[in-house]
Amino acid sequence: MKQKPGTNSLAFNIANYIFMIILCVVFVYPFIYTVSISLSDAKSILEGKVLLLPKGFNTAAYQAIFRDKSLITSLFFTIRLTVIGVFVSIVMTTLTAYPLSRKNLKGTGIIMRLIVFTMYFSGGLIPTYLLVKNLKLVNQMGSLILPDVIQTFLLIIMISYFRGLPVELEEAAKVEGCGNFRILLQIIIPLSMPVIATLVIFYAVSYWNTFFQALLYIQSPKKYTLQIKLYQVLNVFSDDIKNSASQQAANLIIPENLKGAMVVVTVMPIMFVYPWLQKYFIKGVTIGAIKG
Repeated sequence: MKQKPGTNSLAFNIANYIFMIILCVVFVYPFIYTVSISLSDAKSILEGKVLLLPKGFNTAAYQAIFRDKSLITSLFFTIRLTVIGVFVSIVMTTLTAYPLSRKNLKGTGIIMRLIVFTMYFSGGLIPTYLLVKNLKLVNQMGSLILPDVIQTFLLIIMISYFRGLPVELEEAAKVEGCGNFRILLQIIIPLSMPVIATLVIFYAVSYWNTFFQALLYIQSPKKYTLQIKLYQVLNVFSDDIKNSASQQAANLIIPENLKGAMVVVTVMPIMFVYPWLQKYFIKGVTIGAIKG
């Protein structure tokens, strides 16, 4: 008996949708559970009643977090680090990718091999630390930016995108008397907003999640990143944060409350930024990959 046309395709689509829904639930549920824990009362958490939605709505953990001056300081420092770091990285990546994407640049092959080499081999932790120390960057924001100011993978994405842009536009601009720098600013960059937005997301997430470098190079508590504060809260229940809340609120807080609230506070800024750049992110990755 012959199957109707499209039966296999329909079955495949249904199976695909079911699989994707299950996958989404697996990814989303931990975050929803964390939000619910942060907003539930201590009794419901201890009794194991919190499964999906908050039980006994309680915002004491968030009140305690935002009353903690050290955490607010870390939040603003991390925001400054992310904004400055993304700007510097995008500028440096663009200025490196543009000349390397031009076919008439001699030695491009050798330079690209040296750049790719750094993806697999590095100088090591101790030499990197000594270099940062000799540059007098220890306990400075620069120690969190300069060592990884250009990420090789993101540089390759931008080079691939630049190579896919029409060469005729540059040739026409040169006929009109434009130099390379003007071509980059007025033609290449405006046409490259999708890939730039893609790199902004990657770099922003990287700087926002800075942890190990801060653990190595930052000594002053005033310059701790948000991830360092998150590490402290997740591993040791911070009495300072709890004591910063009012007595009534402090009685409603348990470690699980505070940990959940801290995770939410750390993640939410990136979650708010991502939807605005999502369409550029998808377009930048796909075009860069196809044209490369």
